[in-house]
Amino acid sequence: MIGALRRPSQRRWQVDESLEELAGLVTAAGGTVVGRITQERAAPAPGLFFGRGKIDEIGATARAVSADLFVSDDPLSPIQERNISEALGIKVIDRTALILDIFAQRARTSEGKLQVELAQLTYLLPRLVGQWTHLERLGGGIGTRGPGETQLESDRRVIRRKVMQIRRQLEGVQVHRRLQRQGRRRAGVPVVALVGYTNAGKTTLLNRLAGSRLTAADQLFVTLDPAARLVHPEGGRRFVLTDTVGFIRKLPHELVAAFRATLEELADADVLLHVVDASHPALEEHMQAVDDLLRELAVADRPTVLVMNKVDRLETGPAVLAARRDAVAISAADGTGLDTLLAAIERALPPVGTLTLRIPHADGAALALCYDRGRVLARRDGADHVEVDVDLPIGLLGAVARYRVAEPLPILGMVD
Repeated sequence: MIGALRRPSQRRWQVDESLEELAGLVTAAGGTVVGRITQERAAPAPGLFFGRGKIDEIGATARAVSADLFVSDDPLSPIQERNISEALGIKVIDRTALILDIFAQRARTSEGKLQVELAQLTYLLPRLVGQWTHLERLGGGIGTRGPGETQLESDRRVIRRKVMQIRRQLEGVQVHRRLQRQGRRRAGVPVVALVGYTNAGKTTLLNRLAGSRLTAADQLFVTLDPAARLVHPEGGRRFVLTDTVGFIRKLPHELVAAFRATLEELADADVLLHVVDASHPALEEHMQAVDDLLRELAVADRPTVLVMNKVDRLETGPAVLAARRDAVAISAADGTGLDTLLAAIERALPPVGTLTLRIPHADGAALALCYDRGRVLARRDGADHVEVDVDLPIGLLGAVARYRVAEPLPILGMVD
């Protein structure tokens, strides 16, 4: 069973839509929804979240339909979770725990598994309270202190140690990814990152543009592990297209923190492709959820192309949709609109200027800039300088202008 509270500030359709999404998450986790409960309250009850009468109703319904799990669409405190479970006589979790369970099922790489485990342990730590009360010493003061520790304290210590260990391992992952990104920069290939709500069709689009065969399905959170593929548009600049985990409303903060190493790919992107399921009735809310998370990750200022996907499912024409939303209308499934999308990406990519620089050996930072942020086409080493032919983003030309020894070649990527 699933349930939610409706506050006075919420519209009924918003709660219904969120519950519908929760039902999809239950299905993605391998469960079956046998009942839905909604209660209107000004604020959650401190102990049971729902009112006592509603808890009794949930319990009666759960027994009638033989439910063995209740999932709250709203976050529950550890005490509320335990109190509801005791009142209903069945297991109780919230949306965060459900998403963590799905991620645990879908993680394939060692990095993905580490990230999920970190999120799960972070979520579990405050929920240890009350699980070992039968082993805790009562009272305090003279005569009650002694050697040893309670089971609760021991478990907390073990979890904290494990969390620190995983974070150290993920720091190693961050270093590896940083080296990968530096390699891309040295190659001078711009990076385009796919972002969007879960199940918007990002992986299908990556497969279509790059000719890859990554797993894609009409399910929530199919892609957890990041992927990067090189795209060679006919007549355009090549670029690296990266795919990341899909976003969702009420995305657990534990997951945002755990997947920050993966989401750092967005910070290195030259362009973001915000992919939206144009056929979804709540697409505006989905777009807002993605925008909010991009702001949280401090990448909302990146050049962004809004992509309305799945237009093949619409009754209205894609041209009308694109004009109304100032977006590129496509269907990653059948290839509709991909030429228009590639042209939009080409316009959004940072323009590049090609020039020759004579950099003295004393200015290693300028030479490093050419390799890190540009593409060195040729290098000639002299006694007291290095001469390079380099492609650099237009915004960086001023930083090395004093070393220019030739007029720049025509700028690439500029639009009349």
